Amino acid sequence: MNEHVESLNQVKTTVIDLAIKFGPKVFVAIIIIVVGVFVGRWVGKATARGLGKFELEPPVRELLVRVVKILILGMFVIMALQNLGVELLPLIAGIGLAGAGIALAMQGVLSNVVAGLTIIFTRPFRVGEYIAISGVEGGVDSIGVFKTTLNHADMSKVVIPNRKIVGEILHNYGSIRQLNIAVGVAYDTDLNNALTTIDEVLRKNPRVLKQPSAVIGVSVLADSSIHLAVKPWTTVADFGAAGGEIIMAIVEAFRNKHIVIPFPQHEVRMLGNTG
Repeated sequence: MNEHVESLNQVKTTVIDLAIKFGPKVFVAIIIIVVGVFVGRWVGKATARGLGKFELEPPVRELLVRVVKILILGMFVIMALQNLGVELLPLIAGIGLAGAGIALAMQGVLSNVVAGLTIIFTRPFRVGEYIAISGVEGGVDSIGVFKTTLNHADMSKVVIPNRKIVGEILHNYGSIRQLNIAVGVAYDTDLNNALTTIDEVLRKNPRVLKQPSAVIGVSVLADSSIHLAVKPWTTVADFGAAGGEIIMAIVEAFRNKHIVIPFPQHEVRMLGNTG
């Protein structure tokens, strides 16, 4: 019983000695880290205000602000460790070895990060532009370090890992798109009248942009009709609705002016014995 009491007293004494020896240092280290968090936030806000004067993409600004915060907090953590008397060189070596192992285990994640930084700084596309890549397309909603999100025409979102974007063939439509409509007319049609009618339809549609000018002309001499190419420009937002409106307006205008849109026709000749 006495030995047990003596052991408890020894443990108590050891704890008190450690608290007296390291308690103030731990307390100071905690204060240093807390101060580092507040200083990092303040410097981050100041950096964000300063970067607001430059024409930078939102992901670039966010990334730079995060880097600044991490660097500031890292400096204060180093100060806290030095205050505790921690040897930094062995710690840095250990962190390096651990980092190498983590890097091998997270190759996919790191490749997304590297690809995200490449996209952010090279800017092959921007938020709000319409792109097609890797078999999908949509308006760019956000560009992150790990992924890029597109708004699809069916109101869904397409999330693409950044490593699937870098190195692939990218079609960037920008903020406008060109419709490609084909209209067939009979071979005896006055083509100048038909083209003028289509031009009038496009001018009346508010979704069609004045600049760039629409492309209108003869495209194909088909079996039973002459195909007219109608290629107006619209904004990305109006692209889907404009196509249906223009086709309907062209059909109605052709009917009013008695311009024939022929049905597909095939002539079949029957050859038989005359005897």
